[in-house]
Amino acid sequence: MRSSEHSTLLRLATAGSVDDGKSTLVGRLLHDSKSVLADQLDALERVSRHRGLAHADLALLTDGLRAEREQGITIDVAYRYFATADRSFILADCPGHVQYTRNTVTGASTADAVVLLVDARKGVLEQTRRHLAVAALLRVPHVIVAVNKIDLVGFDEDVYTRVAADLAAVATDLGLLDLHSVPVSALEGDNVVDVSSRTDWYRGPSLLEILEALPGTDDPSHEEFRFPVQLTLRPQEAALDAAHREYRGYAGQIASGVVRVGDEVVVLPSGRRSTIAGIDTADGELSVAFAPRSVSLRLTDDIDVARGDLIAAASCAPETTRNLVATVCWLSDVPLSKHSRVLLKHTTRTTRAIISAVDGVLDLDAVQIVAAEDLGLNDIGRLRIRTAEPIAAEPYARHRRTGAFLLIDAQSGQTLAAGMVGDPLAGQGEHADQWDI
Repeated sequence: MRSSEHSTLLRLATAGSVDDGKSTLVGRLLHDSKSVLADQLDALERVSRHRGLAHADLALLTDGLRAEREQGITIDVAYRYFATADRSFILADCPGHVQYTRNTVTGASTADAVVLLVDARKGVLEQTRRHLAVAALLRVPHVIVAVNKIDLVGFDEDVYTRVAADLAAVATDLGLLDLHSVPVSALEGDNVVDVSSRTDWYRGPSLLEILEALPGTDDPSHEEFRFPVQLTLRPQEAALDAAHREYRGYAGQIASGVVRVGDEVVVLPSGRRSTIAGIDTADGELSVAFAPRSVSLRLTDDIDVARGDLIAAASCAPETTRNLVATVCWLSDVPLSKHSRVLLKHTTRTTRAIISAVDGVLDLDAVQIVAAEDLGLNDIGRLRIRTAEPIAAEPYARHRRTGAFLLIDAQSGQTLAAGMVGDPLAGQGEHADQWDI
């Protein structure tokens, strides 16, 4: 299943409940793929011996914080980089405890794939459903379920089959269309890098083989051109020559699409139209630039453009709005209710906003929205939001980059929620209509 044609970068995140073995699995992937340096392995073995362990505790490769090592749980998102002959990986090892769901949202938000661990002895838990729902809301393209600790149930095929069937049913309800399951033992290495002879009833590939064979990262250059402005460049130094003193460029990162000199664009929310006069980088001028390149754009017209504006292709520009219907993952201990006042950050624009309605909260057992007056910590709910200024927000289902936003506490600056414009699950899955907004 391994092929050099897939030699691309893959961003993946781990998820699962506490003690499902996420850090051990990540450590096993690093160790068995020969991605651990000799001195790291020596230090790992010394610490493990000091703790009285017969074998190296591979979880220590990812649990880097002292509090994590002392408590035996993952708290922060630990990023690791490794590569095989066929592919390079950026891996985010996310916490499993329910109180750190916000960290899982962070890790999964940019992932091309999520590896969800499930303890074969426990099966599908509430936190399992929550992590599957987060993956569905964030539209993570691929979900791989590692049914871990298969060695502790005697490599029983029936146990694996039952857990895999339960997971498939939940995934179908949530509209997750690409889900793979594999029985693994992270501790002993079965089916992590190489297929194990102790699961001779399993005919599929190992976990690493699945990851190596997944399609590469979606190319944002195939989407419509979107460019959130981060900064207006207007040098004023007297020492500059006249040409440089007259320079005006708009700096930022291309969120999606491709831009060429001569393209007609529109600046939102003002709606003013212009043409791309030049594309500048630190290395010189370009005639064309693709996402996610950071550039400075020059326009043929002297119009007012500021941080938070969106420069978009004139032929397919989004509409601006002050009213959003959205799905959010609430990340604060303080409940959210109707009339709550927040800051909304969308691309590079931050504006005041008010919650005009709480439509409901996701029931993780029934996989449907049920009536609710507020949202509590880690709830996934549906809101209606009114902003003080118009924003060029698009449905997250069509534009993952310009369809996402954050809700922020205006006093403390704390992130309150990660939000998706529209309904990312609409039209998918048996219960998709119950998510419709």
